[in-house]
Amino acid sequence: MKHFFYTAMALVMLITSCQTKPTEPMNPFFSVYDTPFQTPPFDLIEVSHYMPAFEQGMTDQQKEIEAIVKNQEEPTFENTILAYDRSGALLDRVSAVFFNVQSTDNNDEIQAIAQTITPLLTKHSDNISMNMGLFNKVKAVYDQRNALDLTPAQIRVTEKYYDDFVRNGAELSADDQLALKKLNEELSMLQLKFSENQLNETNKNFKLIVDNESDLAGLPEGVKAAAAETAKANGMEDKWVFTLQKPSLIPFLQYADNRDLREKIYRGYFMRGNNGDEFDNKEIARKMAMLRSQKVKLLGFDTHAAYAIDVNMAKTPQNVDEFLMGLWTPALKVAKQELKEMQAIVDSEGGNFELASWDWWYYAEKLRKAKYDLDEAEIIPYFQLENVRDGMFWVATQLYGITFTPINNIQVYNPAAEVFEVKEANGDHIGLLYLDYHPRDSKRPGAWQTSFRGAITKDGKKISPLVSLVCNFTKPTADTPALLTFDEVSTLFHEFGHGLHALFTDGEFKRTAGVVPQDYVELPSQIMENWAAEPAVMRQYARHYKTGEVIPDELIEKIQKSGHFNQGFATVEYLAASLLDLNWHALTADDNVENTVDFETNAMKEIGLIEEILPRYRSTYFSHIFSSDYYAAGYYVYIWAAVLDSDAFDAFKQSGDIFNQDLAAKFRQHCLSECGDDEGMVQYKKFRGQDPSLQPLLNKRGLN
Repeated sequence: MKHFFYTAMALVMLITSCQTKPTEPMNPFFSVYDTPFQTPPFDLIEVSHYMPAFEQGMTDQQKEIEAIVKNQEEPTFENTILAYDRSGALLDRVSAVFFNVQSTDNNDEIQAIAQTITPLLTKHSDNISMNMGLFNKVKAVYDQRNALDLTPAQIRVTEKYYDDFVRNGAELSADDQLALKKLNEELSMLQLKFSENQLNETNKNFKLIVDNESDLAGLPEGVKAAAAETAKANGMEDKWVFTLQKPSLIPFLQYADNRDLREKIYRGYFMRGNNGDEFDNKEIARKMAMLRSQKVKLLGFDTHAAYAIDVNMAKTPQNVDEFLMGLWTPALKVAKQELKEMQAIVDSEGGNFELASWDWWYYAEKLRKAKYDLDEAEIIPYFQLENVRDGMFWVATQLYGITFTPINNIQVYNPAAEVFEVKEANGDHIGLLYLDYHPRDSKRPGAWQTSFRGAITKDGKKISPLVSLVCNFTKPTADTPALLTFDEVSTLFHEFGHGLHALFTDGEFKRTAGVVPQDYVELPSQIMENWAAEPAVMRQYARHYKTGEVIPDELIEKIQKSGHFNQGFATVEYLAASLLDLNWHALTADDNVENTVDFETNAMKEIGLIEEILPRYRSTYFSHIFSSDYYAAGYYVYIWAAVLDSDAFDAFKQSGDIFNQDLAAKFRQHCLSECGDDEGMVQYKKFRGQDPSLQPLLNKRGLN
């Protein structure tokens, strides 16, 4: 998933960068970092530095805004739009560090700061976006934009800022602005609480403890070894502990013969935030959906979905709904056939039960073995993390000529992170790439890409990006290195695609450089997943961790043939979550939801979701839409962008060379570097030369 800042970072979308005057020498945030590549000096940053830097950063930016407003000269692009775009450097610096650390290394002190700073940042952001003096200056430039001899890039950033102000309430009455500010503050605190609850529910509040080795029947040795190490780390010698983190949960569901324990751990997973305790998210989710509907009514929209999608490629919720339901029918048909085939296995083995949701992974593995003679445990030994990483670097080198060199003189936020310098083929520096692979109790679930500094060209000089990929992959054990599932391999390639987007971004203005519609965002990431499954690429990274043997062609062929396997399930659980998201955000200010679980149940019944499949994310742990605004009414974007990525990769396939460097150069230029220069589809068609086709996606998923 993309991972811009999911938490309170979404509250400071208007915050941008310029230099600020040091006010406290001992605080690392108050001066330009004196480090290689000006990276954050994590060894010097202490928790006590955050609040003073946040407070000074808000003060500095407010002064910069006041200077724009009080300027007696006629509003121009330079004294208004550019000055605004460059405001807030200190706030940028501290936010980029704090909110990333909050996601990866959270603790009580960090949570306390987040609870304090979140409403302050919300108020600060609202005070800027509803500053009528500033808006009038921006509007003056906007109204004259076509007569001011501006470049296309200058016109575009002017239009984007004007639209931002309107969408954030600049034209509302004073009373409505006050109401909007109160709603924004309440929503920001609910988002923070939702995120904190999910972190506790996932990493702390459930453990499956096994003390009888017979209950581990069916599990591969590596899975058992990892569970034993988790138990040891929790002070439980001679036991095995399984958690709700995906590298622990999924293998247990796939291989454990003990059906009762499969049910127990899966219930622990899908009941997160729904246990009636202090970490319950039902009321938070319900309240957030209602508050969002009230907020957008003030802004002139019937629903939050209409508000959010209005600036996306899809334009309307109706277009999204039609698109999703067009895929739902064939996907559900395939999923029902998969269920039928798995139930036949249950019956043939004498199982006297109807397959349930906690059985799906287990019998899907049996079905994969029966249909394709492929057991995932057979291929995992070939997917050593370091080799997969080097393989994805190799793909980027083949496509773009860039190189990746490990460097050890860069301070990291956690000792588990590693850093690579990224260079052009001619040796020019592009940026740095941080990689953080494994779960820890302080890290939120999932995988995401973020940045400690974005790429921007300022006064003709390119400021290089500091890009970070954060994952929660299978850990190494005492006897084995980190061995990935193929799903984890795909996830690493996916986040790397986001990373390339961030590394290649080029532009003069923070508001537009690399910024694309939400339903375009997953194109750069998802296209990279296509290369992960290509035989030529697998032969580069898939080597047995013990022998170094390259993965046999026989296994590659089995993987290729099983490419459509379980796609009904995967597509249905994803579409169900996307449609659930749209249901929550189709509420109007006049609607009233009384019970979160009933609302979700009714929404799933309406689309005909079978009980053996749950939405990929249920409401109480649907962090994409409730831990921030970013994916609210936008979870559909993954499959919308899948049409683009499948069509784009099809261009490489049709060329006869999946490493076609001419195509790669066009993709880099139009879809990665200059993607913020125009609307998403315009940029895509500059690369492709035609509208995208749905057919490659249907072919890839076996849904046609």
